[in-house]
Amino acid sequence: MAAGWLRCAGQRCLWARLGPSLSVRHMVPMATTAKEEMSQFWEKNTKLNRPMSPHISIYKWSLPMMMSITHRGTGVAMSLGISCFSLTALVLPEQFPYYLELVKSLSLGPVLIYSAKFALVFPLSYHTWNGIRHLVWDMGKGFKMSQVYQSGVLVLALTLLSSAVLAAM
Repeated sequence: MAAGWLRCAGQRCLWARLGPSLSVRHMVPMATTAKEEMSQFWEKNTKLNRPMSPHISIYKWSLPMMMSITHRGTGVAMSLGISCFSLTALVLPEQFPYYLELVKSLSLGPVLIYSAKFALVFPLSYHTWNGIRHLVWDMGKGFKMSQVYQSGVLVLALTLLSSAVLAAM
């Protein structure tokens, strides 16, 4: 045994350092490699015509699923939006009031202005109300399916209401 390592002849074994208290009977033979295991797994699933799981096509779309996806999307969108706005503010030659006056000088109609403000405040409002919903869940409340759907509808109603009010300001 070179350097205290045991080599197995004829079968693959786990390499183990033999100390004073260890013996050969503690060695465990390896059946297959991880690559072979995965290959067998996928061959079996292919033969049985099993779908890849979890697969988006096997799920029925539900309100909680859509709200979870939307919560993540609004978080990413707001993060990207704030980053782009900040970088643009750093690069543009004039100060913010100049560009605000430029937008005012375009004489856009009140419907277009309200729609733009609503589109800007909606993700923030949704993400805030849904975040509060998640905080309630973190307290261990509202996990019954009926409560999950009720809180989802409440979040959507509060989002629309608060977005409309904030856009009107």
